[in-house]
Amino acid sequence: MKIALWSFAHTHALSYWHVLSQRADVELVVTDPDHGRRGNEPGGEALAAQLGVTYLPDYAATLDWGAEAVVICSENSDHRRLTELAAAGGAHVLCEKPIATSVEDAEAMITACAEAGVSLMVAYPVRFSPDFVQLKQTVDAGALGQVLAITGTNNGQIPMDARAWFVDPELAGGGSLTDHTVHVADLIDCLFDGVPARSVYASTNKILHGDRVSVETGGMVSVEYANDVIATVDCSWSKPDSYPTWGGLTLQLVASGGIADLDAFASRVDGHSETRRNGLWLAYGTNADELMINEFLDAVSTGRRPQPDGEAGLRSLRVVQAGYASVRSGQPVALD
Repeated sequence: MKIALWSFAHTHALSYWHVLSQRADVELVVTDPDHGRRGNEPGGEALAAQLGVTYLPDYAATLDWGAEAVVICSENSDHRRLTELAAAGGAHVLCEKPIATSVEDAEAMITACAEAGVSLMVAYPVRFSPDFVQLKQTVDAGALGQVLAITGTNNGQIPMDARAWFVDPELAGGGSLTDHTVHVADLIDCLFDGVPARSVYASTNKILHGDRVSVETGGMVSVEYANDVIATVDCSWSKPDSYPTWGGLTLQLVASGGIADLDAFASRVDGHSETRRNGLWLAYGTNADELMINEFLDAVSTGRRPQPDGEAGLRSLRVVQAGYASVRSGQPVALD
């Protein structure tokens, strides 16, 4: 299968390159024509040469090459433009999260792919974590009874040193509320098979790193779902630069028959680095990015709809956008 990786802008691009490059059934090319606007950050033809992967000059060139599918890792604000370009070229799309920076753009992306007859999948790899899969199976089996409330955290280091565009409100669509709410919202969307949010209340601040950025760096989001479950999400960039890893994600489900806790990145060996003079975490186990890529490629090759699809991405984005509306008004925001 011919696959094109579009842009090195997102930090996840290298992981996706690694997974795709290991597959014997994939012929891979990359392009990163917008690298120049990211200054001295890694990317472009130079990074492709370092990785040993074929580089083509622009997005159109990868479609002319015959790409059957593309993996979009651009800045969030470019997701609509690139998805519409790929769909017009007949290529299936795996788009980095969030699906877009506005509901209007997300809806346009879904429409473009539907009209072109190509798949649109949004990159939420934590769905594929074996621990989360087991949690969903437990919920589906009724072993916990009725889920009443959920507490989720997706905390991390502020990503501006690795990729400055993450703190650009135009390119990213916002700050930590955009970056980290969607992962937890997607897991809840998966747990409840797409039950939509009914209302959202959010509060954000810049207590951390406020002297360095204009976007929010901390936030709490409360979501009421149509099945009466109440979820609270801590979406802060609250891990210090010295933290052993980028951050983490947790869920706690409180149900009529018990409580279930998930730490999505608990499979690790803890130690200490004498070189870094800091804690050391060595992850092991299943690569969720690989499982996600496998889902996308299998769906493309068999003609089925991949999950999470564009509609799932839109539902998570609606939570984020309602969160920003709530921050502006200071009141809960109802969703249609």
